[in-house]
Amino acid sequence: MRIVKAIFIKQAKDMLKNPAVLVMFFVFPAVALIMTNLVVVEDIPPNMFVTMMASIFAGMGLITSASGVISEDIEQKSLRFLMIAGVRPYQYLLGTIGFYLLAGAVISVVFALIGDFTGTETMKFLAVMISGTAASILLGAAIGMLSKNQQTSTALGMPVAMIVGFTPMIASFNETVGSIAGFMYTQQINVIVNDFSLNLAWPLSVIAANIAVFTVLFVIAYRKKRL
Repeated sequence: MRIVKAIFIKQAKDMLKNPAVLVMFFVFPAVALIMTNLVVVEDIPPNMFVTMMASIFAGMGLITSASGVISEDIEQKSLRFLMIAGVRPYQYLLGTIGFYLLAGAVISVVFALIGDFTGTETMKFLAVMISGTAASILLGAAIGMLSKNQQTSTALGMPVAMIVGFTPMIASFNETVGSIAGFMYTQQINVIVNDFSLNLAWPLSVIAANIAVFTVLFVIAYRKKRL
């Protein structure tokens, strides 16, 4: 537990020193707040910009953040030194995921406050958002582990983040894409945040399946690195 806490603190300090990562955590809720208060159109739902930005944040912002921090540790040999010092793979992963998951949860609460949801809506919103951010962080961690350096991480992570983040928007206009997107965690986030009357069982099951797949992918990538 002490080692996980140390990794947690390390990642927190690294993020605070990285403006590019910090921007990813603030730009989406800021856009949601500005658009919600400035754009008033009768034909659109009052929280459209909140749910839209929240879905994109959960599906896109955290992938590049997580992949970037792990690829940086690999490039600077920090991860290898940690392993030599006796830090186990699961301890490193828990410390990294724990910090970014906490940060993602805080931003999710900010989105909920901007949206002014009811109590039940807030609980459903946070359930899919926090589980969705966990999936994104694990996917980003796998991408970071597969990368040789930060440049490679950006080259791999950004296209994946764009696809994962924007596919639900495309799915709303295309039935074929919609049927495929149903197996993606971002689509399930998008479905719930746009209709809180739906049951959470299936969306959370799909997100859990995605988390399992990304965890296996991370383990495979880790073993491939032979750290």
